[in-house]
Amino acid sequence: MKPRLGQHFLIDQRILERIIRYADLKASDTVLEIGGGNGILTNKLAEAAGSVVTIELDRDLADGLASMRRDSNVSVIHGDALKVKLPYFNKVVSNLPYQISSKITFRLLDAGFEYAILMYQLEFAKRMLAAPGTPDYSRLSVTVQYHADIEMLENVPPSAFKPQPRVKSAILKLTPREAPYHVNDLDFFNRLLKVVFGQRRKMLKNSITSAISVLGIPIDNISRLDEAILQRRPETLTPQELAELSNIIRDEI
Repeated sequence: MKPRLGQHFLIDQRILERIIRYADLKASDTVLEIGGGNGILTNKLAEAAGSVVTIELDRDLADGLASMRRDSNVSVIHGDALKVKLPYFNKVVSNLPYQISSKITFRLLDAGFEYAILMYQLEFAKRMLAAPGTPDYSRLSVTVQYHADIEMLENVPPSAFKPQPRVKSAILKLTPREAPYHVNDLDFFNRLLKVVFGQRRKMLKNSITSAISVLGIPIDNISRLDEAILQRRPETLTPQELAELSNIIRDEI
């Protein structure tokens, strides 16, 4: 069996059972699953939750899920999870297609939920969890941690999937919460993070100066910033320090 649209189907029954335990599903829960695939996880979700909505892009797989789960508590949506209107749900449990990991994570966080149990590529998961000053600390670390608490639940070997991916995987728990610091303009903050982490080996003064047109700021704004901060590299700053930098620059526009 070859991967279809980036999917590797989780077949390890012990890991599947642990995922259900992590999710702590109840009859009152409506669970969203992204990428129902061959229905192995879908079936276990249906046994534990009140209702399940699975979104599947592959037409053949979606038809198979709909046929398999007819007259049950599972609804199947054929479509792109990045584009379709998301239904009501209060929990998310998914073996995510890895090529949409970033985009679907932020789409889900925008929609809101109690918590999510999600499978990611291990390297991607490490970046989500990374702390300042570590090699994996990145724009992704700052932006995801702004929206949610993240917990590593377990690593998953390639042998748990069919077909086997070439990378290791990890199961994370994401719990949305209020941001721990204030950002005046989230869109500007995201643009600033993209600029500075896109040139992570440069000092902030150099990366921001080279991107004033992208950021839409006057060159004079940079001279008003703390020189000690500007001489640092982005990976050494905490998310709150980066937010404060963004707020100062944005307030000067």
